[in-house]
Amino acid sequence: MSHEGIRFLSKEDQERQEREERRARALTREALTPLKVRVLKTEGTGVEIDWTDGHKSHWSFAWLRDACPCATCVEERQLQKREPGQPKPKPAQLLPLYEPPARPASAHPVGRYALQFNWQDGHSSGIYSWDFLRRHCQCAECIASRD
Repeated sequence: MSHEGIRFLSKEDQERQEREERRARALTREALTPLKVRVLKTEGTGVEIDWTDGHKSHWSFAWLRDACPCATCVEERQLQKREPGQPKPKPAQLLPLYEPPARPASAHPVGRYALQFNWQDGHSSGIYSWDFLRRHCQCAECIASRD
């Protein structure tokens, strides 16, 4: 008898898996369809989306950069046990170096399902689907429902 299918999870991993399962709940088509998308690049404030179901969402560019959904960034966050949007820990330094705020050099739609940013730090492989953005809405109501 093989035991390849048995996997033991730590309490931390089990809690993370439960959070992901709650996030994976079914959303209606209206909840995942943007009515209006505004990338506020000139203002440097982030992205705003008005959804067809009447909900409004906003994400800062810093949050979006720290939540990049590309495979490399997801793996790095998992190794560091960070949630999407949670910044990287800063190394202790006597004289901290200036780090410019995250801003995209450009942004463009990907088909009818996502946005892609070309970040000023050279990173551009993350594709932010409407589903990803809606499930990670940063409004107080959505944050409270996830916790």
